[in-house]
Amino acid sequence: MKLKHTRLIIRQLDKRMQALQPLRDMEQPKDGWISLIRKTLNMSLRQLGERLSLTPQGVKKIEKNEAEGGITLNALREAGDALDLKLVYGFIPKNGSLEKMIERQATEMARKIVLRTSTTMKLEDQENSGQRIKEAIAELTEELKREMPKGLWD
Repeated sequence: MKLKHTRLIIRQLDKRMQALQPLRDMEQPKDGWISLIRKTLNMSLRQLGERLSLTPQGVKKIEKNEAEGGITLNALREAGDALDLKLVYGFIPKNGSLEKMIERQATEMARKIVLRTSTTMKLEDQENSGQRIKEAIAELTEELKREMPKGLWD
C-alpha cells in the first residue's frame, strides 16, 4: 500500500466499519445462529437438510460446529442461503476506530523511544523537563502515525 494513500484508505475502512458498530455488543446465541433461526422458523433438521442436500445428522453436525466455533465461512454462507439469509462478515475495532488504534500504538512506541532516550540523557546529566518529554512524545507520535513503519506493531 502506498504511504500517501494510507490515511485515505484507513479513513474509508473506518467508515465502512462504523456501519457495523451497532452490532458490537451482540453475542452469538449459545447454540449458534443456524440452530436458533431454524428453530424460530419451526423448521426441522430434515427440512433444512433437504435444502442443504444433507441428512438431519449432517445439519446437526453443522449446528454443533457453529456453536463450538469450528464452522467455516462457506458452511455458514450455505446454511444462510438455505435459510434465505445473507451472511454478513466483518471486524469491528474493539476500542473505536483504526485511526484510534494507530494513535494508541504510535503513542506507546513514541513513549518507549523518548523515555529510553531520556534515561540515557539523564545518566549524562542532560535531563529534559517533563514538559519537553511530553512534547517529544507528541511529536514522535505524529511522525509515527504519518510514516506508519512496519515496526509499529512489534
